[in-house]
Amino acid sequence: MHFFEYVDGQLHAEGVPAAELVRRFGTPLYVYSAATLRRHFEAFDSAFAGLPHITCYSVKANSNLGLLKLLGQCGAGMDIVSGGELHRALTAGIPASRIVYSGVGKREAEIRQALEANILMFNVESMGELERLSSVASDMGKTARISLRINPDVDPKTHPYISTGMKKNKFGLDIEQSLAAYSRAMTLPGIEPVGIDCHIGSQLTTLEPFMEALDRIIRFYDRLKGMGLRIEYLDLGGGLGITYNEEEPPHPAEFGKALVGVLKDHPMTLILEPGRVIAGNSGILLTEVVYTKKTPSKDFVIVDAAMNDLVRPSLYGSFHAIKEVTPKGRPVLNVDVVGPICESGDFLAKDRDLPAVEQGELLAVFSAGAYGFTMSSNYNSRTRAAEVLVDGDKATLVRRRETYDDLIALEKDALNG
Repeated sequence: MHFFEYVDGQLHAEGVPAAELVRRFGTPLYVYSAATLRRHFEAFDSAFAGLPHITCYSVKANSNLGLLKLLGQCGAGMDIVSGGELHRALTAGIPASRIVYSGVGKREAEIRQALEANILMFNVESMGELERLSSVASDMGKTARISLRINPDVDPKTHPYISTGMKKNKFGLDIEQSLAAYSRAMTLPGIEPVGIDCHIGSQLTTLEPFMEALDRIIRFYDRLKGMGLRIEYLDLGGGLGITYNEEEPPHPAEFGKALVGVLKDHPMTLILEPGRVIAGNSGILLTEVVYTKKTPSKDFVIVDAAMNDLVRPSLYGSFHAIKEVTPKGRPVLNVDVVGPICESGDFLAKDRDLPAVEQGELLAVFSAGAYGFTMSSNYNSRTRAAEVLVDGDKATLVRRRETYDDLIALEKDALNG
């Protein structure tokens, strides 16, 4: 069952017409389906039922408190990469014992915050971080449970900006560096090595890179056992892709079956960090056509959503399906769908075949639930979109639209000098 579908010629989000949501909340508007979030989480989590595991949703994909609370109620833990994400996860009611902390640049204050909360584990990415973690934990009289992020030098065959497991990437330590780092960790005060971490990239559409990385990690695990280390957790990150256009990523059940086959004889708790695969197709971005414009060389559809609202097409050249909220059956034109930002890079689609639309009509940008609002900005002093969570026939405003006063609230002291 799909939860964004057309009923009587109108796009619906579950039981609510998209046009009604726009009447209530305006545009641009992010709309999320609670049923889709639950279904995606349960499909992913159940795929690993054959192993002891924790599914830690990747907060960076979509960090809205309403979504985090809903996923927490489904049993999700959280994968965080900043003190702000930790604050969000705890505020949403996620137990600290189900939170893992990734990221290459953890500051001392963020480390203290996470130690105070007593999170499950830090995924350590450098020797400098390991030393700082030891110093801070010792100063606080705490013990930091850690894994080291292993960079297995596996090509995930994805966009270079979201590849994270190759030698040229900034993430993690290579195998030999990691052995030295584990040896050091065993002697440092305030440090308890309990896990291995590996994350090779995002939007992967085949299992081969995962399995290649896993093979190298298992061999590395055996070397750690030989050093006398007891590894309790194996964090394999996230990265499973979704369908934006014509991609055919593996189903989570296929992924789970492959991992269970390899890991069933290894006494570790598996940690997974899905983000996009949970949230990506759970959300759409609704936008209104402001103008249409025809030049001798190009037709443009100018909408009120822009690169500040959804940056993926400009940043990654990403494809997002765009459809009419109320199809009219008009002839198809080849157009660029662009926003009001004063940049030539401000587009949601280029050279896209879309039915002819008119000023005031509504469009829906699909697959916008992950890396949509979380990457949005106030560029050109534009207020950020509202966010709505639909559950059946109930629509809840989970983030109000920003106001002009919100834009300047943190700058008012500049006027008093």
